[in-house]
Amino acid sequence: MIYNFDKIIDRRGTDSVKWNQQDYADLIPLWVADMDFPASKEIIDALTTRVQHGIYGYAKVPNAFYEAVSDWSNRKHGFHLQREWILPVLGVVPALSAIVAALTETGDKVLIQEPVYHCFFSSIERNGCEVVSNDLLYKDGQYVIDFVDFETKASDPKVKLFILCSPHNPAGRVWTKAELERLGEICLKHNVLVISDEIHCDLVFEGHQHIPFGTINQAFLANTITCIAPSKTFNLAGLQVAAVIVADPILNKKVQDAFLVNEIASISPFAITGLIAAYQQGEDWLQQALAYIYNNYIYLKSYMAEHLPALKIIPLEGTYLVWVDCTALNISSRKLGQILLKEAHLQVNVGAMYGKGSDSFIRLNIACSRSILQEGLARLKQVLLNLPKE
Repeated sequence: MIYNFDKIIDRRGTDSVKWNQQDYADLIPLWVADMDFPASKEIIDALTTRVQHGIYGYAKVPNAFYEAVSDWSNRKHGFHLQREWILPVLGVVPALSAIVAALTETGDKVLIQEPVYHCFFSSIERNGCEVVSNDLLYKDGQYVIDFVDFETKASDPKVKLFILCSPHNPAGRVWTKAELERLGEICLKHNVLVISDEIHCDLVFEGHQHIPFGTINQAFLANTITCIAPSKTFNLAGLQVAAVIVADPILNKKVQDAFLVNEIASISPFAITGLIAAYQQGEDWLQQALAYIYNNYIYLKSYMAEHLPALKIIPLEGTYLVWVDCTALNISSRKLGQILLKEAHLQVNVGAMYGKGSDSFIRLNIACSRSILQEGLARLKQVLLNLPKE
């Protein structure tokens, strides 16, 4: 089946966080990380059949759920999962919070790599722990890891966990095997447990390969908690479903207990149906969506080079979130975001929310129809060309 990603589906009036956030009828939202593409026909058909049954009681997770997760992981990423490793959960973010709560004590430290997904901060701090950042190095328009600093931070006995963002949001990096090996070796050396957030693992572009952290070797597997979900891949975030992979049996029991205590292990029948249909039948849709998103990225790069050359586009290896360096504008990201929203009714993610060294960046979600992206970029151009000079 050929999917038409150019078709605009009006999301206003659907309680969409992305589209109903502001009181602007002509809002262009290039921010919240969900797609503006309808799900695949197979997913829609499966959910429709489930809805038409008419009874929506509590659901028991069936074997088909575990088989779908395992088959997809094996086929797409070479990650061979055993059924007992797979823990269903409402989402990656609640899972992160529950895991941090279960495996740390008040005053412990958790290592991250700024700039990074903002929910990492809240998951750590709300559990009484301290955020420690191995800041990524921004070199020649690309982000790399400062391994010397990483080992220095990891060697602190108060650092109990490292939350890895792989692929990285917002920097768009798909980490290489060599980079992951070095991180893993340091964590093993200093007894730091790795939580690998791999929610964007299926959104990787040609020339790059996502490597699940737990596949590198058995020692890494035993020292890793992996979080995956169909939510970004197939635009199913509203169904609220994810899977957490924990191979070590003792650790698995701790995480499982944490999910039960926090009441995040019971997923809905629609979540079950959607995940199974996505992983069993969604691959064709995904390949077409990836091609369309990548062409959006090429269009964006070309547009910026021609009309806004002062802005620097960070290479997009994975995700559909483009990280843009606005340093040349000499304006904070928060102020820029306010101006764009007020004057152009264009909403973006401001860099300041992702941690240190990011206040001159913005993040753009390009998983939308080409015409919406074009309009958003035209509004961005209009505002930037009229910014007062300081």
